Amino acid sequence: MKGFFNHVLASMLGTFLVLIFIVIINIFVFVGLLSSSGVFSEENVKVSENTVLTLKFNNKIADQSSIRPDFSTMKIKKTLSLKEITNAIEKAKTDNRIKGIYLDFSVLNVGIASAEEIRTALKDFKTSGKFILAHSDFYTHKSYYLASVADKIYLTPGGGIQFTGLSAQLLFYKSLLDKLGIEPEIIRHGKFKSAVEPFMSDKISDANKEQTERFLSSIWNTILKGIHTRRNISVEDLNKYADELSVTGAKSAVKYGFVDGLKYEDQIIDELKNKTGLSATKKLNEVSLAEYINSDKDIDDILKTKPENIAIIYAEGEIVDGKGTDEQIGSETLAKAIRKARKDKSVKAIVLRINSPGGSALASEVIWRETVLAEQAKPLIVSMGDVAASGGYYIACSADTIVAEPTTITGSIGVFGLFFNAKDLLKNVGITINTVNTNTYSDMGNPGRKMSDYEHQKILQSIEEIYSTFITHVGEGRHLPTDSVDAVGQGRVWSGEDALNIGLVDVLGGLNTAVNLAAKKAHLTSYGIKYYPEKDKFSVMLEKVLSDTKTSLIKDELGKTYDYYEKLKQVKNISGIQTRIPYFIEIK
Repeated sequence: MKGFFNHVLASMLGTFLVLIFIVIINIFVFVGLLSSSGVFSEENVKVSENTVLTLKFNNKIADQSSIRPDFSTMKIKKTLSLKEITNAIEKAKTDNRIKGIYLDFSVLNVGIASAEEIRTALKDFKTSGKFILAHSDFYTHKSYYLASVADKIYLTPGGGIQFTGLSAQLLFYKSLLDKLGIEPEIIRHGKFKSAVEPFMSDKISDANKEQTERFLSSIWNTILKGIHTRRNISVEDLNKYADELSVTGAKSAVKYGFVDGLKYEDQIIDELKNKTGLSATKKLNEVSLAEYINSDKDIDDILKTKPENIAIIYAEGEIVDGKGTDEQIGSETLAKAIRKARKDKSVKAIVLRINSPGGSALASEVIWRETVLAEQAKPLIVSMGDVAASGGYYIACSADTIVAEPTTITGSIGVFGLFFNAKDLLKNVGITINTVNTNTYSDMGNPGRKMSDYEHQKILQSIEEIYSTFITHVGEGRHLPTDSVDAVGQGRVWSGEDALNIGLVDVLGGLNTAVNLAAKKAHLTSYGIKYYPEKDKFSVMLEKVLSDTKTSLIKDELGKTYDYYEKLKQVKNISGIQTRIPYFIEIK
């Protein structure tokens, strides 16, 4: 009996401590959310006169901002969204306190299309007559392309530039699967539907190589034209320098006109002081991007709403059935968000921002239906990010207007089925499966046996039906004959610029372009922005705490091989009938 009471008391104490912890976390989150919004925060700085706005992109830039607690400092860390960044640059253009922008690109964690959106905002900033100065220890293709808009580009002595041309690196898993005793069973439609290649071959097919070379060349040419316009180096010379590896070290960067000089950071600070009229002994008036975004905010700004709004709905990640996670597009979650925006009378137009390689065919169909209903109710504009392909294009095709960057990866209109026969693997580890069925094919998809020819044929029939539905949706949404869609479909991947030429995209531009189009179609001159999906901040915070802790431990253990672990982890989601982009694209 004594042991029983001790157990009960211990349980009560444990419950009590958990409740106290939850209360503390709630208070921490609430204060942190206010802090991250710029209310009651030390970061809610006042910008002084003659200030330089410093842009650093050490953290990953996502479409939608996120927050997470940092228990080491007891503060909230906020990841800035792409729209917050471009809005800040636009604000700085007319802010008399901001004299110029300093681009510190030692680290740039952003996709190529997102970099294009930031570059567009910087080009617009330059029309104000204010200066932009760039500096880095090492420029990658993306960071140099972004820096090329600057009036002056500097490189640290001893630094370098990556200027070798673009490379897409593809991972193949066939040999690994053979060693494990796993046989992939693949059913596909589309000449270019190469998402399954990594599981059935050890090398790239001719069709896949053709499409990869095409969209890489398109993206590379966009970069070269941008550099040519700003640096006055011909496209022919730029390609020559890349082919001959002419530009590697600091001296060659100066010699071939890629940079305007070699300077250390302290020398850059001195130049910025000079540009803002400060003496060398004075401290530079500098404001970071995060500080500038939070500057001059108050509680009224945060709580203020407007009677007429544009909804921005974020669709970022793989498309999966159900609710999904914070890093996935769950069909249930996204469909609910679109439905809510459609029924909200204060929302006069919708912008669907897509950054997705695709995923589940069924989930894509569920989301597509909601986009059709939304388009019938009010203007629906799609803004494509770094990638909006296959299932990502499926949920885009019914919009009034599709906006993409020239460097967006899109298309991939095709369907495939991927199943795994792990009979040999199970046998090797001493596991056998005994199956009892009520009907002939009750265990269809059983990983313990090979699929029969009849089952294979039935799945192919289903895939053909889904593909037919896919191209029909695209044809109706894009006002194109189905045969024309099929001709540019077949699973082929396109750059945004090429997609514009074949009718899959309407306008080249970024998220702000899409918002402006939505306002124009809705006849709005003044409007607010509503963001979807609306998230339970507390639940997201707890999820981030657990996720970040696990990720940190794995990263510490795996080091540089963590990226491969991440790709292998994604493989497990590629099962069943899929509409997703070929392989995992990593452009370097």
